[in-house]
Amino acid sequence: MVRDLCGLFSNQGQQQPPKFLKWRTSDAFISFVVCFAVFTDVFMYGLIVPVAPTALRDRIGMSDADVQSWQSILLSLYGVALLAASPVCGWLADRFQSRWWPFVGGLVLLAAATALLCVGTNLALWVAGRILQGASAAVVWTVGIALLVDTVGKDKVGQVLGYLGMAMTIGTMTGPLLGGIVYGAGGYYAVFGMSFGVIALDVVFRLVMIERKHAVKWLQAEGVPSVVSSSTSTDDGASKKRPSTLYTLITSSRMMTSSWAYFILSLILTSFDSVLPLFVEQTFGWGQTGQGLIFIPLSIPQILDPLVGYIIDHHDQSRRWMAAGGFFAAVPILACLRFVTEDTIAHKVLLCALLVLLGVCVCLIMSPVLVEATYYVQDREAETPDIFGPGGAIAFAYGVTNMAYALGTIIGPFFAGFIKDGAGWGTMGWALALMAGVTGIPSLLFLRGSAKDESDAKVESS
Repeated sequence: MVRDLCGLFSNQGQQQPPKFLKWRTSDAFISFVVCFAVFTDVFMYGLIVPVAPTALRDRIGMSDADVQSWQSILLSLYGVALLAASPVCGWLADRFQSRWWPFVGGLVLLAAATALLCVGTNLALWVAGRILQGASAAVVWTVGIALLVDTVGKDKVGQVLGYLGMAMTIGTMTGPLLGGIVYGAGGYYAVFGMSFGVIALDVVFRLVMIERKHAVKWLQAEGVPSVVSSSTSTDDGASKKRPSTLYTLITSSRMMTSSWAYFILSLILTSFDSVLPLFVEQTFGWGQTGQGLIFIPLSIPQILDPLVGYIIDHHDQSRRWMAAGGFFAAVPILACLRFVTEDTIAHKVLLCALLVLLGVCVCLIMSPVLVEATYYVQDREAETPDIFGPGGAIAFAYGVTNMAYALGTIIGPFFAGFIKDGAGWGTMGWALALMAGVTGIPSLLFLRGSAKDESDAKVESS
């Protein structure tokens, strides 16, 4: 099979189709592979959250006073790498003949990052590991989503991204949970043994998957749709007149609004990654297991992501109503965090209830904001063929939105950590509530259904 795969991916045709070709190129399997890649990325990110505070003390010898700062710094370094690598990965993915090679390359980066964290007995190795994790995430969130769009097309992208949101939820929930439990039961190296097991599964899935464009001659012979193209023209003459892809994206109110919303969503989520484990440790006296379990209420509501995606696919205007509604509803929820102050059952229940409600808001926001890049690029290509060139701009558009998400992962841990340390837990909640409320306004105004809607909005505003 390896020989078949190598020949296929090098674009040197074979006479006989690879085994299980239909299955390996199917919508369901490719979607599963990308979703598992997202799960792996988020799982590895979250796995370190409950482990890091104790590991920084015990393995590196850091003082208790420095742990919160370095917890925030390490989370932010992940964001720095994601920010730097996302546009590069997106640009390259739109120009590579195959998305498979960079997709597999991201897994190599993740394996190297995990190895560095595993052997890390000094701060430099932890820093390097977190940077490589961020670079790997850039590949998954640009190349992986572009591969999904290529495969399923615009009509199903909302629901498929909903399943991707579920994979993200499962990774977000199980990473901190299993990290805390396994670390408490088996120690530091047991955590990384589990990590390498997950990576090994991911390796198998990515190697077995076949990108449809490499199986065109066999699939067309059997009457199976071969690939969904994201570009509508290859007119070289038009390339001299069209503006740059980056300029087209950053001057769009839809793209900038979705990027801003994604930034704020990232800022809120990573704020809790940084602050929540230490808050429950200091307030409730919970150890690693409790610090992992507290993320479950925040994550469970996101099992509704496929339903949200289904609604998006069938009702274009629902995107702005869902996203804006999620941000506005998050305001009182975040503000009410100030009432969680004591080590009592009532306050623990209140915290969990607020996190569940916040998770519902995240569910309403995530898919509409994420899918906007696909809708915008394809709407613009339908309106102005070849505006993004022969390679299209799906991956690059997700590179831009990932830059916004990365900024959130950089700022969020410091934003929440410093406010909590300086002004308290309650003030941190108010600050996050303010950011959510402000973001709901442009989400309602600019997340529209088509490129024509955006043009109409510009005319109305002028």
